[in-house]
Amino acid sequence: MPSRAPGMFPPPTPGITFAAQDKLQKLPLPPLEDTIRRYLSVVAPLQTPREFEETQAAAREFLIRQGPDLHARLQEYAATRSSYIEQFWYDSYLNFDNPVVLNLNPFFLLEDDPTPARNNQVNRAASLVVSTLAFVRALRREELPPDTVRGKPLCMYQYSRIFGTARISTENVCVMQSDYSSKHIVVLARSQFYWFDVLDDNSDLIMTEKDLAQNFETIINDAQNTPVTEAAKGAVGILTAENRRIWASLRDLLSQGVDSEDLADSDADNATNLHGPRKANNNNHECLQIIDSALFILCLDYSAPQTASELAMNMLCGTNVIEKGVQVGTCTNRWYDKLQIIVTKNGSAGINFEHTGVDGHTILRFVSDIYTDTILRFAKSINGHAPSLWASESPDPAQRDPTSFGDVTTTPHKLEWTMVPELSLALRFAETRLADLIHQNEFEVLEFSHYGMNYIKHMGFSPDAFVQMAFQAAYYALYGKVECTYEPAMTKYFLHGRTEAIRTVSEESVAFVRKFCEDAPPKMKLEHLRRACEKHVQTTKLCAQGLGQDRHLYALYCMHQRCMEEDLSPLPGTADDLPSTADSSESPKSTTGLELPLIFTDRGWDKLNTTIISTSNCGNPSLRLFGFGPTSQDGLGIGYIIKPDSISICASSKHRQTHRFLETLQNYFLEVRSLLRTTEQRKHTGTRARSPIRGEDQDERDRSTAFEGRKERRSGRQVDGPRRTSEGQDDADGGDMLGGYGYFDVGEMEILLRDMKGTKIGLGAASPEDGTTTQSTEDPPETYTEIEHRHRHRNRHQGHPGQRRREVGRKLRLTDI
Repeated sequence: MPSRAPGMFPPPTPGITFAAQDKLQKLPLPPLEDTIRRYLSVVAPLQTPREFEETQAAAREFLIRQGPDLHARLQEYAATRSSYIEQFWYDSYLNFDNPVVLNLNPFFLLEDDPTPARNNQVNRAASLVVSTLAFVRALRREELPPDTVRGKPLCMYQYSRIFGTARISTENVCVMQSDYSSKHIVVLARSQFYWFDVLDDNSDLIMTEKDLAQNFETIINDAQNTPVTEAAKGAVGILTAENRRIWASLRDLLSQGVDSEDLADSDADNATNLHGPRKANNNNHECLQIIDSALFILCLDYSAPQTASELAMNMLCGTNVIEKGVQVGTCTNRWYDKLQIIVTKNGSAGINFEHTGVDGHTILRFVSDIYTDTILRFAKSINGHAPSLWASESPDPAQRDPTSFGDVTTTPHKLEWTMVPELSLALRFAETRLADLIHQNEFEVLEFSHYGMNYIKHMGFSPDAFVQMAFQAAYYALYGKVECTYEPAMTKYFLHGRTEAIRTVSEESVAFVRKFCEDAPPKMKLEHLRRACEKHVQTTKLCAQGLGQDRHLYALYCMHQRCMEEDLSPLPGTADDLPSTADSSESPKSTTGLELPLIFTDRGWDKLNTTIISTSNCGNPSLRLFGFGPTSQDGLGIGYIIKPDSISICASSKHRQTHRFLETLQNYFLEVRSLLRTTEQRKHTGTRARSPIRGEDQDERDRSTAFEGRKERRSGRQVDGPRRTSEGQDDADGGDMLGGYGYFDVGEMEILLRDMKGTKIGLGAASPEDGTTTQSTEDPPETYTEIEHRHRHRNRHQGHPGQRRREVGRKLRLTDI
């Protein structure tokens, strides 16, 4: 694939955005032996000794038989690609058949706008759109400075997949479609669709912030005129929350008979698909084209969520509210196949984005820049000499001659769908299925304000490793075991880099959580915490260098599938030459009769690919919250932001005591602070160490009791005053992780259960019955770029695009505000 997006507007001078692309190295392909060694090291803490022996045997066989040949073929494949994992990674997303909502799409919740005048829906939306368009302009003109980490440039290719891009469901797989010349936006209000142009052919803005606010006010007023029952009948956006194959057939229903090549060979009036004969409907097709090619979707919600949990739910999947049997929640006011900017009635704003082509780090840069721009523009209204975020700025639309805008339509038009019985029924079923999906998940938020990054660093810990160990300890305190945990490491140091999987669970982390839940001295607990954090830092560095195990193994698995599909020469390790110890009768077969390597049928592989605790650290001061849905039936989805003086965590699950988990997590944070203070006191011979904790004087009351090292006990219960800790402070917000149960000695519990059952319990190991297998999909025979190219060619507008769109939709009469 090219290093930079084709069709981007050429800058007037050599651009800087993609200037470093040709200098970036390819993602390294690690030696097979190193990958297997790392694989065994991350699987071992999750398994019983017997399970691990089986995994080791499967890994040894893979190294001897199929592995070297697959690795050689992968090396040959990688030599002609920008990245050996890129195509396989796209396929893993595009072959995903389940709804993208709550399964793939993450969300960002922005901090409130500090400008009082923008704390309402219309003004906040107009401000964010102006800043977004300035970002689009800088990107297209290649004036956007490239991302860097410690002075090293990062790959910028993902930025070409943010705007004008849509996920398109087709009969077999989904494809990504990008319109690099897009200059309009689509607005959703009360589940109804509106559109208008916002850029000219040079990507300069053609509307002022006041103009945009006027358009949004007009759209909101028009949407309110439609009864909720009628709006529900035309809420086509709900179809993007459907199963992908179902959505593909419904797209065909909306678009059937409009392909120019098909019309040349058949009568459009008798165009036929699975739903039978139906007259071609160009209007529905044009509506789809306008939505798919829009720069982005702006969702103007009528509701005003108040709590953090309600806001997180609204940004991730929308709300589910039934009135008189009709869905009136914001879940229908969405189009999940594109980037969405969501603004609530009270001015809260967030982003929900389709995850196939972009990762959180890329969207984080986007939202950070537009949030910064909104502040700088306000500053410039006070002081005209205030700095700007952009290298150049669009000419003021108010000072331009409207004829210089070219062929544009700035007045909003409403898209009106032609409903057919099949479509109306599909909308009803899609809405009830999404409502079920929303009810199957819960969302909780912890905004921990006692300390954050500054204090964690002051105590000598990596902030990310510190928080990751908190997840491990909290889960272990509740369930007495460890589970497979995932955290992405950014690999954008490399050309077209995406992510590598950091496996948080290690021998050191298991030792830490066990020791932390024992009656051990504070110093010993903290020493185990430091070792676990240091191990996590080492693992993170390796993964960021492209030296993890997950992506390499997955590419080898995909390469095996590709060999089978393309009927290449047989791989070593077929049923005839497997070792006699293997039970070939029970091994899954590939489609051609050749067996999958045992390493991919082993329970260790299943364990590593069934993530129970899926986490991601993504944020900065512009964000209040970040989150996503759980990735497995029994899992937790945890998005977190480590701020200078606080930690924001959004957790989701399919009703797995999410609130209790966050409560336990908060108590853990307080308990660790108590342990750190205790050890600091001893270092300073009784003098309490000063630390950069926000509200230090107020936090004098914050103490923890449940996991503190026990002192010499005396009989009886003291009743003459409040309980005190070693520092002589009130136990106002103690860190009792298990609430009324108190803490337990895991070592003693193990001995007791071992004596009762006569077997040793493997901590953190699930029983064989608990193992689940994640279904892997096969990649299509065509490459991503080939599919994308053909799809764009087939669906391109006939005639002048501005003239075609000009006729679509009912023109609105503007409201003066």
